[in-house]
Amino acid sequence: MKSERQIAEAIAAALRELGLELSDDVIKVEKPARPEHGDFASSVALGLSKRVGRNPRDLASQIASTAAISEIPHLASVELAGPGFINFRLENGYLHEALLEVIEDGEDKFARSTLGADEKIQLEFVSANPTGPLHVGNAWYASFGDSLGRVLSRCGYDVSTEYYVNDTGGQIRTLGESLLARRSGDAPPEGGYRGEYVVELAKRYDGPEDITIAGRFAAKENLENIRQSLEKLDIHFDEWYSQASIEESGAVAETIAILEGQGSTYEKDGALWLDATRFGDTRDRVLKKSNGDFTYLAGDIAYHRNKFLVRGFQRVIDIFGADHHGQVASLKAAVAALGIDPDRLEILLGQMVSLVEGDRKVKFSKRAGDVVAMDWLVDQVGAPVVRLLSLSSSIDRASSIDVEEARKTSMDNPVYYIQYAHARIASIERVRQERGIVLVDVDQVPVDLLQHPRELELIRTLVRLPEVVEAAAKERAPQKVVTWLREFASDFHGFYHDCPVLAESTPPDLVQARLLLVSGAQIGVRVALGLIGVAAPEQM
Repeated sequence: MKSERQIAEAIAAALRELGLELSDDVIKVEKPARPEHGDFASSVALGLSKRVGRNPRDLASQIASTAAISEIPHLASVELAGPGFINFRLENGYLHEALLEVIEDGEDKFARSTLGADEKIQLEFVSANPTGPLHVGNAWYASFGDSLGRVLSRCGYDVSTEYYVNDTGGQIRTLGESLLARRSGDAPPEGGYRGEYVVELAKRYDGPEDITIAGRFAAKENLENIRQSLEKLDIHFDEWYSQASIEESGAVAETIAILEGQGSTYEKDGALWLDATRFGDTRDRVLKKSNGDFTYLAGDIAYHRNKFLVRGFQRVIDIFGADHHGQVASLKAAVAALGIDPDRLEILLGQMVSLVEGDRKVKFSKRAGDVVAMDWLVDQVGAPVVRLLSLSSSIDRASSIDVEEARKTSMDNPVYYIQYAHARIASIERVRQERGIVLVDVDQVPVDLLQHPRELELIRTLVRLPEVVEAAAKERAPQKVVTWLREFASDFHGFYHDCPVLAESTPPDLVQARLLLVSGAQIGVRVALGLIGVAAPEQM
């Protein structure tokens, strides 16, 4: 935001006036937590006081008294607070300038930054086993992963999204065994897959009585269904990476040989172990069993070696379910053993989700067959609602979804509340066109007429979106954008109610100013909705 930059530059100039040096790129100017503390604040005096041997409050007073601070555009007052904070209160003109910046940037540039500096990131999420349809339990954080990728891309990261297809191993053979049993009219074996989808797959399978071939057929069919389910949520992966391709290429054996050559393994009880405790794990891990089979961890290590050392990603972010928490330490130890900084691997764990419909709580299990398909939930409440609900809280918090509440189309429903804000914006534009009201050039709009508290609060929220997006990227927290959307919707609905845009009683100049504000609001809400993968509705 321009005003923040101007204040930071003024503080740097003030320090030079006082014979002190501190680069303006390390001077932090922030929004105070409480509005009564002003529009912006800086703790520069607290951070600098020890270095220069001065009392922080005295230093803050000296900074505030310089000519450089007095020349800050739109400055109304400077106040000291606490042990050395400097609070800046600005005239409303700074908000009007900020609104014009939003209009100038437009949807393409607003809330976009170079924070990521083109850092090459691989983002893996969902990766549900293709042993059945995508259900609510294993797909709940699909929207989180997709939105995180959108946020990171907006902030200048070079992001590649990936679905790791677990298309090999015992689970695929069990799936094939279940399919063949159903084709023969028998019940699936103990521990097999019992869902109705297996019966349907059996009807379409005309291959041999081979559990591996049958399993791969079923997995391929399931994977296509998973792809279609994700597309309903507007989720598209850059890469669908096959686990079988890793194993069949010999990459697992090659990776284990590298670890052996580096002295990071040892043999015990006929098995090959990774000396994981040496790299920060709580215990050592088996890489190759006594029967010669590689463990799942060995394949995972080969896969991550491929990510970092073959494809050259600078950072890898994996989003796993809560039941994968045991993999975190072992994977980080493994990449460290490969000579990769383990901090370059981030593993985010999503907690469990429960689904409630009336007084019925639903559990999810592919093997038992009591699967609640994600397609069903999307059909019940709509893709935008699913995406917004799954981003309503932090990934590390368990979620409970009330389907009946989600179906409601009223202002009490937070999803409807957000979408209705954009629908109202679109309705204002439709009425403007119907009445033939011509928009004047932006530089002719008297933006200084926007003085109503509702107008000013809407601008404050609008121009805060860029910092929200950057925070969402830094903290891997796209739900922050949803929180902003809720605040924005509240502010816009308040503005819509108290500040009529096209009423006959609204003076023509004020009509133009409010139309400009509505245009800026539309830019903000469309950017934010785009980041969470939700279309901006024209009507509700």
